[in-house]
This record gives sequence, structure tokens and C-alpha cells, in this order.
Amino acid sequence: MNDVKNLGGTRMEENINNEIDLGIVKISDEVVGVIAGLATTEVKGIVGMSASLVGGITQILAGKKNLSKGVKVSVGENSAAIDLYVVVEYGVKIPDIAVEVQENVKKAVESMTGLNVSAVNIHVQNVMIPKTEDAIEEMEE
Repeated sequence: MNDVKNLGGTRMEENINNEIDLGIVKISDEVVGVIAGLATTEVKGIVGMSASLVGGITQILAGKKNLSKGVKVSVGENSAAIDLYVVVEYGVKIPDIAVEVQENVKKAVESMTGLNVSAVNIHVQNVMIPKTEDAIEEMEE
């Protein structure tokens, strides 16, 4: 009977070691940046992401190729701090939009990566004023 217990214990140890030996998963800053950028652009009132100000020039970046632009990520062992550089639509309440972006980004990054998001900092780089043609069309509707 003692042999059976030892054999059972050995099998259990082997299973645990096999699970540990599978390796580790590392998520790059770029992946977290893409997730954060996509979650940011989902919020109504965000026109786009902005590259950080270099020489006083702000670029509005659109499209999936540039989703990590305008996003600065610092990933630690189990947590991430995210800085977002955004362009907002004229007429929106910036504090309300900022809170919505923070919540959306935190939820998306934590659910997809398992990392704890310690901070989501919003930097409003520009306000986009709608073209007069677009404004007239919206007034007519």
C-alpha cells in the first residue's frame, strides 16, 4: 500500500513539473500599445491618436497600422502604466471623454493580457474642429 502512495505522489510531481516547464509568456510593449490604442479610438469623441510633439508638429494618425502611435507603455513584471496622446472632437466634455477612455483601456488591457493596469494617463494634444461642410450637414439633420 505504501508503494501505491509513493507512485501516486511521483506522478503528481511529474505533472506539476511538466506544467512549469512549458515556459513563460511575455507580452511586448507594442502589443499592449496596440490594444490600448484600439480601445482608445473606440470611444466616441476621440478623433485619433497623436504622435508626441516633436518640433511642435502634431500628426493625427488613423488606421490600424498606427494603433500603437500616440501610446507610451511601461510594462513591469505584472503591471502596466499607459500614456495616451489623443486628439478630441470640438465640443466634447474632455473630462468625461478622458474617464471613459481610461476605463475602456484598463478593461481591454487587463482582460486581454492579464496585466494589472496601474495608470492610464491622458494627454490631450489637439482639438479637431469639424469642417464647415460637415458642420452644416450635421445641423441639417
